[in-house]
Amino acid sequence: MIRSLRGRLFLGLTAIIILTGATGGLLVYRWAFREAAELQDSVLIQLASLAQNGSFSSGQPLLGVEEDTDVWLIELGATPRGPADDRQLFGLKDGLQVVMRKGQPIRLLLRTRPDGSRFAVAQPTAVRDDTAREMAFRTLLPISALIPCLMLVTAIVVAHSLRPMVRLAGNLDARRADDLTPLPQAGTPSELHPFIHSINGLLVRVGLLVDQQRRFVADAAHELRTPITALSLQAENLGSVDLPEEARGRVAALKQGMQRTKHLLEQLLALARYEAAPAERGEMPLIALDSAVKQVVADLLPQALDRGIDLGFQLVEPLMVRGEPVMLATMVRNLLDNALRLTPRAGRIDIGIYRQDEAAILQIEDTGPGIASPDLERIFEPFFRGSSPEGDGSGLGLSIVKRVVEGLAGEIALENITEPDRSGLRVTVRLPLAADRPNEVSGAA
Repeated sequence: MIRSLRGRLFLGLTAIIILTGATGGLLVYRWAFREAAELQDSVLIQLASLAQNGSFSSGQPLLGVEEDTDVWLIELGATPRGPADDRQLFGLKDGLQVVMRKGQPIRLLLRTRPDGSRFAVAQPTAVRDDTAREMAFRTLLPISALIPCLMLVTAIVVAHSLRPMVRLAGNLDARRADDLTPLPQAGTPSELHPFIHSINGLLVRVGLLVDQQRRFVADAAHELRTPITALSLQAENLGSVDLPEEARGRVAALKQGMQRTKHLLEQLLALARYEAAPAERGEMPLIALDSAVKQVVADLLPQALDRGIDLGFQLVEPLMVRGEPVMLATMVRNLLDNALRLTPRAGRIDIGIYRQDEAAILQIEDTGPGIASPDLERIFEPFFRGSSPEGDGSGLGLSIVKRVVEGLAGEIALENITEPDRSGLRVTVRLPLAADRPNEVSGAA
């Protein structure tokens, strides 16, 4: 069974064209055959009129429309005579008839002159049929050539008629996952309007559901911050209390769990804020990418020094991009947080900011274990921490980074470093460069 609507239309219309062409061709062939036979009868009548005036002699071939018409004049005389076939012909009435003569069927026209003598103008039916078939076949040639042309035109018309549907599907495929704007009906066939209306209604319902989910996540994360903060303070206060060694271990585990929960809530709030009101890229302010990254590095430098990690820049170029300062800083912070958690003590994190063609490149390389190759394709999924999770990450950091980069019309790529003398992870963020407008420049918050 053919599932393609285009295939069904094409096959259906092609079947109609072939069936109609075959039926019409058969009717035209029969009509042309009869017309050719009548034309040859007219030739016999014309030649008989000439023979009646004595213009031809008996047994003489008569040239009709063509030289191969094979028409003959048979003189029968005033009384039956000659061979038995001629005597049989003499007994027939005047007019057009089909008879047997010398073992073959012939079409002849019998006439009687005023003096009583009779004659016949004869033509073999085989010659007549061949001529009629040839003329009928020539009549079919235009129809035979027209059918493939109609099939080609049908294919073009079907493809052109379904093009709005293909464009509509392409429009949907090219959209971002969070783009729920209604599909336009302008320029589309009226037959697609109910379909478009249904899709737009579904997009509205999905948008409402997504908004409810976002509000729930934001509200839940916000409401949980206060008790988590209170519990964290109580856990910190236990540090100054004289506790047994076993109890201190449990308090340390509690602090670690609280820190991880607090980090998860912060990530959820950041994701909810970003998805609540995503701005158009053209409306975003200009940001000095190098300054934004430097500020985040300055905030994280004490943490890097505490772990003995060399956090610094390899290359810094002053570049301008468009973006929300808070979300751009969140993107950089999440990337560096991941690098700091996974890089072992006395490791190294190198940052590069440079221009490549018409793009601003932010590159971060660490000396950690990298990411398992099977996990690279899923690493940007929310809450996915890999097949061998390490550290106290929530699995949301790279998901937020991915969404921020896509919102800035950029790209992000992760690559494991597999050099003989080092290993680690290389993260490359590619953002569109923006024009330098000092009066619009904003720093990272």
